[in-house]
Amino acid sequence: MAELQRVPRAVAAYARDFPDGHVIPRDRHPRGQLVYGVTGVMTVKTPHGTWVVPPQRAVWVPPGTDHESRMYGAVAMRTLYVEPRAARAMPDRCCVVTVSPLLRELILEATRLPAEYDERGREGRVMRLVLDELAASPAEPLHLPQPRDKRLQRICAAILAHPGESASLEGWAGRVGASARTLARAFARETGMGFSTWRQQARLAAALQRLAAGAPVTAVALDCGYASPSAFTAMFRRALGKRPSDYFRHAAAEAATSPRASR
Repeated sequence: MAELQRVPRAVAAYARDFPDGHVIPRDRHPRGQLVYGVTGVMTVKTPHGTWVVPPQRAVWVPPGTDHESRMYGAVAMRTLYVEPRAARAMPDRCCVVTVSPLLRELILEATRLPAEYDERGREGRVMRLVLDELAASPAEPLHLPQPRDKRLQRICAAILAHPGESASLEGWAGRVGASARTLARAFARETGMGFSTWRQQARLAAALQRLAAGAPVTAVALDCGYASPSAFTAMFRRALGKRPSDYFRHAAAEAATSPRASR
C-alpha cells in the first residue's frame, strides 16, 4: 500500500481479500481512498465517527484522514488511492457513496491494470472515467457521528454494545444526569441528527455486521430491538432498497462474477 502512495499516476488501485474479524490498524495516507467491498461489510472509523460499508456502497476517505477498518464476514476489498489534485471534486469529509453497476465494473477493471498504466491510452481513459463516476456518486447516510459530550458518549456506547436497548431519552436522563431536553439539543448539535435517527443508524450498522457474518434475519431483528422480522425488514428496505435476504443474495451473485484479488 505504501508503494501505491508514490506511484506517478492520478489513481492507484489495490485488491485484497480479508477474513471475518480482520482489522486494518489506524493509518493515514497522503492520497484520498475509496474503500469498496465486493462482499462482506466493513466499518471505517475516524476521529469524527464510524462509516458503515455494505456491498454496493463504498466509503470515501479524504487525504490525510486517520482511519481504522474492520471486516465483518469474508471481505473482498477493492480500493482506489486518488492523488489529492485529482480528488478535488470529492468531499473534504468522509462519506458513504453508492456504487453504481458502472462504477463497480470500473473499480474492478482498475485493479486489473498495471500500477503505471498508460495515461494516454485506454487505461488512462478508464481511470479518468473512474474519477468522473466517483464524483457523481450520491452520498448516503450510513454514518454514526461520534459526539464529544461525555453524557452522549455513554449513551452511544451502550447502544452500540446492545443495539436492542430501547430506553428513550427520558429514560436515559436519570442515568446520565441531564434532562431529556438537554440531551436532545446536545444530540442535534453534536451529531447533526436526532436521538431516534442515531439509534436507528446504529441498529442498521449492527444488523449489517451480523448479517454479513451469517446470522439469521429473525435473530438479528430481535437482537437489534425490532418487535418482529417484518418490522426490521421494512426498515432495512427503506435504508438500502432491498430486503436483507435479497440484498446479500445479490451481493453474493455479483461476487461470483468478480475477479479474485491479484495484488
